Amino acid sequence: MNDHTKDPAAFSRGGAKYKSYLFFKRAFDIFSSGVMLLLLSWLFLILALAVKLSDGGSVFYRHPRVGKNGKDLFIPKFRSMRRNADQLKDMLTPEQLEQYRREYKIDNDPRVTKVGHFLRKTSLDELPQLWSIFKGDLSVVGPRPLMREEVKEKYGEDAEKLLSVKPGLIGWWAANGRSKCTYESGERQKLELYYVDHCSFGLDIKIVFKTIGSVLRGDGAQ
Repeated sequence: MNDHTKDPAAFSRGGAKYKSYLFFKRAFDIFSSGVMLLLLSWLFLILALAVKLSDGGSVFYRHPRVGKNGKDLFIPKFRSMRRNADQLKDMLTPEQLEQYRREYKIDNDPRVTKVGHFLRKTSLDELPQLWSIFKGDLSVVGPRPLMREEVKEKYGEDAEKLLSVKPGLIGWWAANGRSKCTYESGERQKLELYYVDHCSFGLDIKIVFKTIGSVLRGDGAQ
């Protein structure tokens, strides 16, 4: 997977321009997530109530993930699956289990609740990650945070490169179809590593607007 040509216009990691980019990116993360947390507080309450009433289970689910430079993270989401959804062998067919092992995702996942399906289709299940952005675990834009074994298995020798930047709520892979760009095809890895090699103000802005369009159309959401 080391076939990613470095863009001559991309920042030098040790240069002043790259450090300036990181400073203003962090400032944008704090400002944008803070504003959104305040403006959407009413929506958080409504969604939390909907999840709770769906089956009486917990409102949030904390996913163990790995962040920049290998840091352990716990990423919050509104719970979209039934309780005990981590009992894969009890809830999935052999075919679904095999797909999960390949892609860490399942088409028409039977563990997803009715409320959860709506949350995922609209990406509202990821709203609690605004808090992760505010406190600095995530950025607005970056590669998606993955499980440690997922990074090792799917990125191999490129794992260190992937983890050299802060993971994000949205990213180049997510903006280009999400579930349609798979690990098996190698397209997901290429898109995430492309961002690592080419991250810049311009690309971040492009990802923000491209993601807005993808979410409104429901492209690749499951």
